[in-house]
Amino acid sequence: QVQLVESGGGLVQAGGSLRLSCAASGIIFSINGMGWYRQAPGKQRELVATITSRRVINYADSVKGRFTISRDNAKNTVYLQMNSLKPEDTAVYYCNAVAYPAIWGQGTQVTVSS
Repeated sequence: QVQLVESGGGLVQAGGSLRLSCAASGIIFSINGMGWYRQAPGKQRELVATITSRRVINYADSVKGRFTISRDNAKNTVYLQMNSLKPEDTAVYYCNAVAYPAIWGQGTQVTVSS
């Protein structure tokens, strides 16, 4: 059974930093591309960043230069380091395995105050 568990969210002031983690189980993590997504209130879920099994990385334009995605295959975990946070980054953040697009975790809330 595929399971994704996000953690690390919280309340932070604008300009601050957070590091999100997503622990995956039930998949061969090392061969799976992974992604971080977010959904703000009243908005559709949007892609934030992706990392392939070969560590090819892509970012949404809105987070380039501020967020960094990484993975630790030994821990079956993907990370999202978020720096220079802005109020518009406020959202619930989710991770996803590319090969399992219908599987989502519970998400982790990130709130950035101005």
